[in-house]
Amino acid sequence: MGSAAEIVVLVASGVILVLAIVMVTAVRSLRRDVGRLEAVVGELTRRAMPLVTDAQRVVDQAATEMERVGSVLGSTEAVAHTVEGATKLAYRAFANPVVKLLAVRAGAAGGLRSLRYGEGAASQPAGRTVTPSPGAGRPRKR
Repeated sequence: MGSAAEIVVLVASGVILVLAIVMVTAVRSLRRDVGRLEAVVGELTRRAMPLVTDAQRVVDQAATEMERVGSVLGSTEAVAHTVEGATKLAYRAFANPVVKLLAVRAGAAGGLRSLRYGEGAASQPAGRTVTPSPGAGRPRKR
C-alpha cells in the first residue's frame, strides 16, 4: 500500500473525476434545454409577430377614427353655437313685431265690436255679445 498522501490524492482524483462527469452531464442537459428554449422562443416570435402587426394596425385605425370623431364633435359644437345664435337673433327679431301684431289684432277686434254693437261693447270681453242677434232662439224655416 502507499502512503497516506497517495491515498488522499487517489480519493481526491476520484472525487474530481465524479464531479467532472456530473458537470459534463449537467452542461449537456443545459445545452439541450437551451436548444429547446430557443426553439420555443423562435416559435413564439413566429406566431406573435403577425399578432403584434395586427394590433398595431388596429391601434392606428382606432387613432384615425378618434381623430374623425373629434372633428365631427367640433363641427357639431360649431353648428350648435350657430343655431343658438340664430335662435336668439330670430327671437329678438320676431318677438317685438309679434307682440305688436297681437296688440293691433286685439285693438282691431275691440274696435270692430265697438262698431258692431255700440260704444260700450269694446270694454266687454271677447266672445260675449251685449245684445242678442235678431231671430235668436227661433226655429229655422225649411
